Amino acid sequence: MSPMKVLFVTSEFSGLAKAGGLGEVSAGLPLALRHRGIDVRVLMPAYPDVIAKLPDITWFGRLTGRAAIPGCRIGVAMLPDGTILYLVGAPSLYDRRGTPYCTPEGKDWPDNHLRFARLSLAASDIARGRGNLGWQPDLVHVHDWPGGLTPAYMRWDGVDVPTVMTIHNIAYQGLCDAALRPRIGIPEHAFQMEGVEFHGRISFLKAGLYYARHVTAVSPTYAREITTEALGAGLHGLMQGIAERGSLSGIVNGIDESWDPVSDPHLPHHFDPEDLQGKQANAQVVRDSLCLRPSDGPLFGIVSRLVHQKGLDLVAEAANSIVEQGGQIAILGLGDPEIEHMLSRTSRRHRDDIGVLIGFNEPMARRIVAGSDFTLMPSRFEPCGLTQMQAQRYGALPIAHATGGLADTIDDGSTGFLFSDLSHDGLMSACWRAFDAYEDTDQLAAMRRTAMARSFGWAGAAAEYEALYRDLCGVRVEQPTATPARKPLLPPAEMDVAA
Repeated sequence: MSPMKVLFVTSEFSGLAKAGGLGEVSAGLPLALRHRGIDVRVLMPAYPDVIAKLPDITWFGRLTGRAAIPGCRIGVAMLPDGTILYLVGAPSLYDRRGTPYCTPEGKDWPDNHLRFARLSLAASDIARGRGNLGWQPDLVHVHDWPGGLTPAYMRWDGVDVPTVMTIHNIAYQGLCDAALRPRIGIPEHAFQMEGVEFHGRISFLKAGLYYARHVTAVSPTYAREITTEALGAGLHGLMQGIAERGSLSGIVNGIDESWDPVSDPHLPHHFDPEDLQGKQANAQVVRDSLCLRPSDGPLFGIVSRLVHQKGLDLVAEAANSIVEQGGQIAILGLGDPEIEHMLSRTSRRHRDDIGVLIGFNEPMARRIVAGSDFTLMPSRFEPCGLTQMQAQRYGALPIAHATGGLADTIDDGSTGFLFSDLSHDGLMSACWRAFDAYEDTDQLAAMRRTAMARSFGWAGAAAEYEALYRDLCGVRVEQPTATPARKPLLPPAEMDVAA
């Protein structure tokens, strides 16, 4: 039997072009699926950084454009781990400096509607056997709004290939003006509530959700949360309907196997649960790097995008109490200038005990996680989160709001500390528990051992996705054990249907 063929559609790939966790998923999950015998190939834009890092790209056929979407070439490259990348070559759309989505100044590219319509149209064309690739997928798996028009184009063009749409963060929806509809080839009949229309605008994400065969979210709790008005970002009604059909699942992401304190090349000192001297040495490296005073108290780490979602205003409120109790805080990240300034002001008030680095540096990020005793994650919502899994592997017990993937991956009182009341008092209640554990060396050692023993690799997620793929393609396989993600998610009966 030939292997199942799956096309991954993404705008990011770790090591090539990455803005967030999507890049980690796009690199890690296909590799794990390939280990299960699935022929996964990844389609992404040919950004300049991608071309520069892949010297051996073979350019095959061309794909035609549609409306104002220009034609493109399709390139093929193989990564050292065997992953096959298909690259959408359209220099007028992608040959520019900046992130996958923004200018160097941090503003959205004004033609993002064309840039990601081109990605989606290429995926649809490959699904129907175009592009001179000699390969056609049995299923197309789309990630987040940049590929959201893929299931829509496939439906409008009569491409009978199953599609899966994964929501990494429902708050990012790929909205554009309704007047752009003809320019990106959206038929007039599709611009309605049962289609791509969202409050008078076009939503790439809604298009993917509406037309996909199945929808997944990146944790079971988040899959339930997005059917609620509070966390559904205006799409809760649509998500309720998808859940009622049994077409919504939650599957927790994994983390890269390089997150291992015994062998991580970014760490100056290695350690394991039975010998934590290296962890303490990493803590001293972090303190020295941030000019913090020597301390026998706990080190609280934060490695995060500095945005409102992450609840860092609560950290600023709690800073005085944490420092007065003998704790220190190490912060690394970048994002919203107002939050950057807020944290910098907090650091200046406690120069010896709170250090902030604005920016991102992979070695420093790993050293903060490795050196910290606790990791602060008071997120207002968190679809999955990777930091809490990385932190547990390194014995930096997470202190987190019980939402989304945080609630699914942290065992309260065993591998971390969860709190439900999203407030200063709620955060501090969990911090007081952490301080108590720090003073109880036996409890702290036991929690660290339990946390560091947890496995957060991609194998479990890959098994669940394989079962889903085979189900959608009509190939029945035994369901993996312990998979709450595949249960139908029924919304509360009293909720109004909106969106």
